[in-house]
Amino acid sequence: MEIVLLAIALAMDCFAVSIASGVIMRHGRWSVIGWIAFLFGFFQAAMPLLGWIAMSRFAHLVEAYDHWVAFGILAFIGGKMIRESFLPEAEQHFNPCHFLTQLMLAVATSIDALAVGITFACMGEYVTMVNLLLPLAVIFAVSFLFTWIGHVLGIRFGKGIARRLRPELLGGVILVLIGFRVLFSHLLA
Repeated sequence: MEIVLLAIALAMDCFAVSIASGVIMRHGRWSVIGWIAFLFGFFQAAMPLLGWIAMSRFAHLVEAYDHWVAFGILAFIGGKMIRESFLPEAEQHFNPCHFLTQLMLAVATSIDALAVGITFACMGEYVTMVNLLLPLAVIFAVSFLFTWIGHVLGIRFGKGIARRLRPELLGGVILVLIGFRVLFSHLLA
């Protein structure tokens, strides 16, 4: 049960970003949504594994800067989306269907999951690679599902919002706010 709650907590960033991406996409392309959900799930599961592996050698570096890296990436992408929301539609470049955009979003929303891997490593001998397989599979599955659902909700209910609100602006603000949340949760902890 605890691992499911942890997976849900990690997947909330995926959910928020995918809603904004769905609003921007405005129509469902199932192969694209499936690929984005896979990338988000993969990185949400891979980051705790990387954190666990790196703990023995680089713990002080990961803990000291992971929140700044996440904040920087999210603020950059969010700022770019905000700026582009004020450009004429022909000049807008943010497209959640582009692979590089998907990759940057997947990495940016999963960097704080490194701390989960560090926590696993701090549990000592109890946590082995075999013991990590189930938690990582649950994290992947929940992140995949939340990302898929977020896109569908963004596409389905975002059409009405998109007419009245700039979806790129909303998505950019969401990304910047997630970046600040990651930053402040680490700085104030």
